Amino acid sequence: MANEQNNITVIGNLTKDPDLRYTQSGIAVASLSVAVNRRVRNKDTNEWEDKLDGYFDVNIWRDHAENVAESLNKGDRVVVIGRLTKRSWEDRDGQTRWSTEIEADEVCPSLRWAKTSVSKVRSGGGGPRPSSGGGSAPPPAEPPTPDDVPF
Repeated sequence: MANEQNNITVIGNLTKDPDLRYTQSGIAVASLSVAVNRRVRNKDTNEWEDKLDGYFDVNIWRDHAENVAESLNKGDRVVVIGRLTKRSWEDRDGQTRWSTEIEADEVCPSLRWAKTSVSKVRSGGGGPRPSSGGGSAPPPAEPPTPDDVPF
């Protein structure tokens, strides 16, 4: 139950193409950055302006990572649902640095101002197949182990 309190949903634009890499054990991990903006009216000019609320680094694992890397591009508006995580590392000067990231459970294109078509991926490879609109969801992926780091 404790995990249910650490949920975050972010809607924004990709700042670059997803970066797909593989851990030493062969597990796919995609990294991306989402810029979150909101539209506000400038009281002085009566014009709408974009206000940057921040950037969020996102990690996606396994088949989901490969699907995201193949499907999304820089500038695409996305919806990210996941959990906030912190990690630390030592920089070249021996200083401990910290980063807050989102471990994504879901990443998908926003359809507010866009259209897309969906093609399902066959289990165990074999490429995409047309969506039938039915069927059951695949079993959840195992969470990454501490040795599977996205960098």
